Order: sequence, then structure tokens, then C-alpha cells
Amino acid sequence: MKKLKIEINYDFCQPEELSAEDNQLIERAKAATSNSYANYSHFHVGAALRLNDGDIVIGANQENAAFPSGLCAERSAIFAAQSQRPDQPIVALAIAAYNNHGFLADPITPCGACRQVILEIEDRYKQNVRILLYGTTGVYVLNSVKDLLPFSFVDENMRK
Repeated sequence: MKKLKIEINYDFCQPEELSAEDNQLIERAKAATSNSYANYSHFHVGAALRLNDGDIVIGANQENAAFPSGLCAERSAIFAAQSQRPDQPIVALAIAAYNNHGFLADPITPCGACRQVILEIEDRYKQNVRILLYGTTGVYVLNSVKDLLPFSFVDENMRK
């Protein structure tokens, strides 16, 4: 038996180390948290994505008493963008969250379902999605969802 190790690459930045474009996307994700319906968990998540043409689309988590009928912020933004602008690849995605104590100190990462949807976007458009995960202590910056989902599964895997 051989032991193998997976490492991921990401940057941990302060907002002042990011571009104005990245900071704008983070601010839009933070603002999108106010559109969240988190009546049960009180965990408000906002997402903002930038399309290839520069337009920004936001999303917020939407909970439902009939769990799991709700939807995460990331997927609500991605599905809105794809249903309105399917000709535009997504180039960047920012995520922010707060609870009863305010914005979280540590960045949160997308759930498994959201990671798979982001992976499908990368596969569909044959380009990476830059991911910005906001926390009050700093921002994780990833160049691809594959860093969060190293054993990925896309359509091509079904044809091998």
C-alpha cells in the first residue's frame, strides 16, 4: 500500500492586498447576506459572482421549514446567472456569512453540493472560477474549485 498526500493551494490575504475588483465582489457578497432568509439557522450567507463581461450577480441562502428545500447562496447566484446569462462564463465568486455575532472571523467554504456546481461551471466553460472566501480576519483566495474538491467528478469521467 502506498500513502499519498493531497495539498491545496490558496492565498490568505487582507482586503488591502486584493484588487479593487476583488474587494467590490466581496462587498457585494457581504451586502447580499441581507437578502438571506435564514429563519431557522440564523446563519446568513451571501454570494456575488462576476461574469466574464464584468456584470455581477448576487445570491443569498434561502431556508425552508421542509428541509432540504432551501438553497445555498452560491447556487442561488450561479443558477440566476446561468438562467439569465448562459453565454457568460463565471470568472470569480465571493462568499461571506454572518450569524448572531456578526460576520464570521474565519472564512467559510462552500458545501459539497455547491462545490460540485462550481466544478460543473468550470468544466462547462473550460476555465477556472476564482473563489474569494471572506472572513473578518482575512480572505482565502483560491484559483479553482478543484483546490476544494481534489477528487472531482464531471461529465468526462462518465465517458472513460
